[in-house]
Amino acid sequence: MKFFKPIVLFSFFFIISSFAQNGIRDIIKPVNLIAGKTDSLLISDMFYSNNYDLKFQKNEAVKINYNKRTRKVYFKADMNFAGMTLVDFKLGEGTYSFPVRSRVQQKFKFSYKPEKKYNKLTLFGSFNGWDRGNLPMKDENNDGIFETEVPLEPGRYEYKFWGDGEEIVDPKNPDKKPNGFGDFNSLFNVASPDAGKLFLHVAGKEINKNESKFLFIYENEPASPSLGGKDGNSVDPENIIALLNNIRVNKKYIKIENGKIEFSIPKSQLKGKNLLRVAVNKNGRSTNIQSITLFDGVPVNNNNFTWNDGIIYSLMIDRFNDGDKSLNKPIVHDSLFEKANYMGGDFQGILNKLNEGYFDSLGINTIWISPVYDNPDQAYKESPAPHRWFSGYHGYWPINSFGVEEKFGTTDKLKEIVSTAHKHKIKILLDFVANHVHENHPLVKLHPEWFGKLKLPDGRLNLRLWDEQRLTTWFEPYLPKFNFVGSKEVVDFQASNAVWWLKITGADGFRQDAVKHMPNEFWRALNLKIKKEIELPKNVSVYQIGETFGSYELISSYVNNGQLSAQFNFNLYDIALPTFLDKKNSFSALDAELKKSFLVYGENNIMGNIMDSHDKNRFMAFADGDLDLSQWSATEEGWNNPPKVDNPANYEKAKLYYAYMNTIPGLPVIYYGSEFGMTGASDPDNRRMMRFGNDLSKDERKMLEDVRRIINVRKVHPALRYGDFLTLEADENIFAYIRSDMNERVLVLLNKNENEQKVELQLPDFYKINFVSDTINGEKINVNNGKLEITVKGVGFRFLLLN
Repeated sequence: MKFFKPIVLFSFFFIISSFAQNGIRDIIKPVNLIAGKTDSLLISDMFYSNNYDLKFQKNEAVKINYNKRTRKVYFKADMNFAGMTLVDFKLGEGTYSFPVRSRVQQKFKFSYKPEKKYNKLTLFGSFNGWDRGNLPMKDENNDGIFETEVPLEPGRYEYKFWGDGEEIVDPKNPDKKPNGFGDFNSLFNVASPDAGKLFLHVAGKEINKNESKFLFIYENEPASPSLGGKDGNSVDPENIIALLNNIRVNKKYIKIENGKIEFSIPKSQLKGKNLLRVAVNKNGRSTNIQSITLFDGVPVNNNNFTWNDGIIYSLMIDRFNDGDKSLNKPIVHDSLFEKANYMGGDFQGILNKLNEGYFDSLGINTIWISPVYDNPDQAYKESPAPHRWFSGYHGYWPINSFGVEEKFGTTDKLKEIVSTAHKHKIKILLDFVANHVHENHPLVKLHPEWFGKLKLPDGRLNLRLWDEQRLTTWFEPYLPKFNFVGSKEVVDFQASNAVWWLKITGADGFRQDAVKHMPNEFWRALNLKIKKEIELPKNVSVYQIGETFGSYELISSYVNNGQLSAQFNFNLYDIALPTFLDKKNSFSALDAELKKSFLVYGENNIMGNIMDSHDKNRFMAFADGDLDLSQWSATEEGWNNPPKVDNPANYEKAKLYYAYMNTIPGLPVIYYGSEFGMTGASDPDNRRMMRFGNDLSKDERKMLEDVRRIINVRKVHPALRYGDFLTLEADENIFAYIRSDMNERVLVLLNKNENEQKVELQLPDFYKINFVSDTINGEKINVNNGKLEITVKGVGFRFLLLN
């Protein structure tokens, strides 16, 4: 058996392709269930097919009912079933399978004894997307104490009580944090149960002209004998979950010996692109799922692009680069300030930077461009006080669904951006605005029935009621909201318009705006149209990443094979930001949140990981102390006292976050300017004009140079894009984890303490590591009996290759 070279770093399956052995193109994601609870999925969200006349086979652990008329599948795991099983179904001449995971979820009781009478009392928090209505509290015993129970996964949650329009902090819970709105949120922590080590490791490969061999090692060190038994790492054939695409791997290809699992698969069955998924289920516990992407039987490296390889650069056209000054025609208005007006960025400016190799040197292979639509030539007043005036420089006020903004350039110039990017092996994502148009858009007069009403039945304006009126709320009175719920014509028009933009420009996908404010039915219609008109005829994968703020349940409801490829992982960001910037926060909370996201989206997900964005305060404003971490909104600071970096040492904090963001599962999203440490408060201060070259300070140039190194480490090492995630240490100072694929192992070590830290790590003995190599400075450090002793500088990181 030939073993790979390992690497060490300090510091959903959603795949579309032509599978040679598989009539279903999509990889069917695992279904996650709570034992004893019924859940349902649309079969079209699980996979695409021209025919859904399928029949599920009986499963002892999970009851399945399929309604062919509604195409809904109902799942119910046995009350006592914990672990993983494969569910099988017949479709046409084929039999297909997918994993189902079930867990017994612990419930937690929240109680509150109000000092006054409320007509309605509810619990709301980060666990239910801050929905004020779906967790009513009741006084069942008439003792004045109102209670409700909530099932929760391990992690940290924020919450409050809601009584007749009043937000109430839990008076009995001293653990709380500022919420950025002048008040506090109570905190509730759910610890992970100490069940001992459980992990399935990749251990090597051997490829010859006839077959491909893959080796895995099962590690099971339970915290108590009852969790694992005396047999520990032993595995029986019935414990193995193994799929090639969506088909069970024939047992004759599997060999088991002392916890080592070897797959020997004929090359004839591995033509084209395939996905091997392997896990072990034993004694009610299931391991991580190892996912090995193969091209002609060879594990993916740096030769074939899939969306796991994506490194996204997010830019605002108007704020990036002025390449054609003849287009500069800012809006003239006596109350419109410069930072809310057009600043001159255009298509030619992007094209110039493509040709100069700016994105190539940074390691970028995907660019998300802000909306290109034609926007109004007037300024409009924002509804929230103090009612400032804005132009449509950002592109989110479309007045023409088929035309580009003349201040940016022409449609032909946009096409040139796409074609030039493709020559540089860079993908382009367009920002599609499906939710609304500007009141000057001709559709408003042509089809008034396509739009919802601004006024609610109770007389209130339906403005910015993000959760209360999620599917109907307007952003502004001058931005009419499409009524997707009430009109199939709207769904068809917007889906067709999105596909038109892909066809006319040759772009590779979309960033989708305001996803949660449109029903799932729209995203299904759009996805189906893209599949039929682009993906299937051209045999390509169109990547769609959405923007949704809310709970895991809400965000993930849009991420599947029938809707979107991914969304931005704001839940993970919300934990990561204070972890890196607050000394009191341990990496253990971030590690728990990562594991939670793996359960929801998969260990090899393609969600978007951010440090900041056009809707978020910039990271450096927090890192340099201009903003407090509790400040969700810092609009007035941006207007009246805009942040500036006073202490260059704080750039190291941003580099550390980049080291983290570029070495975890998911796609890193670099917001323009953050690569050199641009600061900024809330919109529009976080959308300053981009700077290059001599306009950067010495410290900014150094940060840009270091960030280039970090991003290119990810680009060079496939383990950081396809590998598993093994945590070695997560405490108040150090976060150490190994990413391994069938090519290499990389250890990432992050130190957020201001002082140098000496770290001792115990590597798994069966990795047989003799020494590690620093991928940046080349230093070699010996490993003795699996023990690695190493130092990491203060607020620093190391990337190490295991040998």
